[in-house]
Amino acid sequence: MISRICARQVRDKLARYPAVGILGPRQCGKTTLSRRLRGVYFDMESAGNEARLDAEWEALAAGRRLVVVDEAQQAPWVFSRLRGTIDADRKRNGRFLLLGSVSPARMKNVSESLAGRLGLVRMTPFILPELKVSSLDDLWLRGGYPDGGILDATMFPGWQEDYLETLATRDLPTWGLAAKPKQTMRLLAMLAALHGQPLNASQLGAALTLNHKTVLSHCDFLEGAFLIRRLEPYFTNIKKRLVKRPRVYWRDSGLLHALMNVTDLEHLYRQPWLGQSWEGFVIEQTLATLAAAGKRAHPYFFRTSDGHELDLVLDWGSARWAIEIKLTSNPSTEMVERLHKSADMIDADRRILVCRIAGKIETERLLVTHPSGWLRSLAR
Repeated sequence: MISRICARQVRDKLARYPAVGILGPRQCGKTTLSRRLRGVYFDMESAGNEARLDAEWEALAAGRRLVVVDEAQQAPWVFSRLRGTIDADRKRNGRFLLLGSVSPARMKNVSESLAGRLGLVRMTPFILPELKVSSLDDLWLRGGYPDGGILDATMFPGWQEDYLETLATRDLPTWGLAAKPKQTMRLLAMLAALHGQPLNASQLGAALTLNHKTVLSHCDFLEGAFLIRRLEPYFTNIKKRLVKRPRVYWRDSGLLHALMNVTDLEHLYRQPWLGQSWEGFVIEQTLATLAAAGKRAHPYFFRTSDGHELDLVLDWGSARWAIEIKLTSNPSTEMVERLHKSADMIDADRRILVCRIAGKIETERLLVTHPSGWLRSLAR
């Protein structure tokens, strides 16, 4: 069984909080991870499990075993009841583990009921540091969902197609998305075509016969379901005009490629948007690895109107890292010089070029490295 890096965070937070929430997309491995902790398990998508949890609540609260509540967003009553139970014995930690497929921004009752009582861990599908280095291209092509092809290549892309259809027809409407499934699937396909590009809600709305506010609201739901990521621009006080619209990325490259009808690596390499796919993949692997390791940095991109750009800016508060991502095994001097020029514009402390180079080049401020080495360094 593959070890998950975020498991360390879960155990640490169970020691420090009465309740811990593991948040992440459906089918990313939350249930498998929770079962290793040997708690009493309840699935809120099962009517029998929900009724049993309600009936046995007092006994479970008084007991010493960890209580695991899966798909907790399906039973909002759990959150308000948890507050009273936790407050009755506030010094006891590690009592409840909540698993959810929706971000807290879409579950107001979490922040209102459990503020200060709940430690959060964000979980993603598999990331490269959890797999063999040789899995890089498989992970890029098929994505990291355990059942989506990374462990069994025959599952891709059929699993992804079924997964998205289930989200569009069942889950997203249940969570409050006011859109018909066909319209949702059209939006997903259009967002796939925009992967790595600025999000223009007005243009999307015109194609879908929706106003831009509705499009942005739908994107909020998709982001809350961990499907897409909107990367905000980094602003700095320079004389050049800056690009101000957020860029949209699919968080899992396997879902992106399924939507774009890519079935194998050879087909992927023939796509005109190949570079954007690779860029988005490395960005998400970077941010997912940081999340799994419990490290926090604010992510941005940077671009001026005359073309100077950085694919990813990590703002640590006390330092800034400028990151460029290239699909090449032979980085040129010009690439490094351009990275430095853009990094100078935001006064970056560290400059990183992530490419497919065999080894690495490192100086006091510059790192040129392969994704595997880059991600392993972040996971430590």
